[in-house]
Order: sequence, then C-alpha cells, then structure tokens
Amino acid sequence: MNKHPNITLSPVKSSQIHSVGYDATSKTLAIKFTRGNGAVYHYPGVEEKAWKDLIGAKSIGTHFGQHIKKLPFKKIEPKAK
Repeated sequence: MNKHPNITLSPVKSSQIHSVGYDATSKTLAIKFTRGNGAVYHYPGVEEKAWKDLIGAKSIGTHFGQHIKKLPFKKIEPKAK
C-alpha cells in the first residue's frame, strides 16, 4: 500500500478545478477537478512558489494547463462508500 500525504483541499474559483491543496513537508500539490469521479491528483516535488502562483493566478485552469499539467502525478482514487 502506497502512502500519500493527507492534504486538505480548499475550493477555488475555476470551471476546471474544484479544489487545491499543498503539503510543504512533502512538496506535494493536490488537485481535485470539477469533472470525474472525485479522484485527487498528487503532483510531487512542486515548490511552494508554484502552488502560490497557481492559486493566485487570474485563471487557475489556464495556469494549470501551462505550468502543472505536464508534471508527473499520482492519481488517488476516492474511497469506496
């Protein structure tokens, strides 16, 4: 079983992205999209500045597409109910 950081997500104003979070200890950016099954995508090795740039961007979705989307990620499926 792979361990991943438990990252609190905060809602953002975006048509593509539901919420984002960041864990400074592991430098992991977490993103949950508005579409899909509720999976959370963890992007490891992301500097805090990149997270702040994302949440401070005029368009979070556009910024994600230009700067984050190409990074390696791990998909964390939602727990079955």
